[in-house]
Amino acid sequence: MRLTQWTDYALRVLMYCAASQEREQPVTISEVAEAHGISRSHLTKIVQQLAAQGLLDTTRGRGGGMRLMKPAHEINLGAIVRMTETDFDMVECFNAELNQCRMSSHCRLQSVLSNATRAYLAVLDGLSVADLVAPQPAASQGARASTQAMRWVPGLPQVVRSV
Repeated sequence: MRLTQWTDYALRVLMYCAASQEREQPVTISEVAEAHGISRSHLTKIVQQLAAQGLLDTTRGRGGGMRLMKPAHEINLGAIVRMTETDFDMVECFNAELNQCRMSSHCRLQSVLSNATRAYLAVLDGLSVADLVAPQPAASQGARASTQAMRWVPGLPQVVRSV
């Protein structure tokens, strides 16, 4: 299964906002677009959907931007993927109206793939946006590893900073 670009970008917006929660100024669409090399107009549509779903608070004009409407640990990944993905039919037999497979009556593929899809979504249901941006232990660096943590900085590769 492959996530659509829409879902990928929606997750990036939410992650960027989560990683930027400590800032005084809200995150701008232009900032996210530049950080990820994504079309600003495409992101605007995604932000509108996320705001309509109650995930982002948006403010227009000078000093405006977007912020998460609720804490990142309350935004469930499984819910986001279900909201933004339009098709979970892995093969044609998942859709009774379009199914032309001659083996459907004695094939177990649909059952196996249905179980796999449920397992995939169950993993996402167990995670939040906060889990995607939380600091992680640095790679083994001897005694200093315990005094440092990985921190994701929007627009930059992961960097190590002292905590």
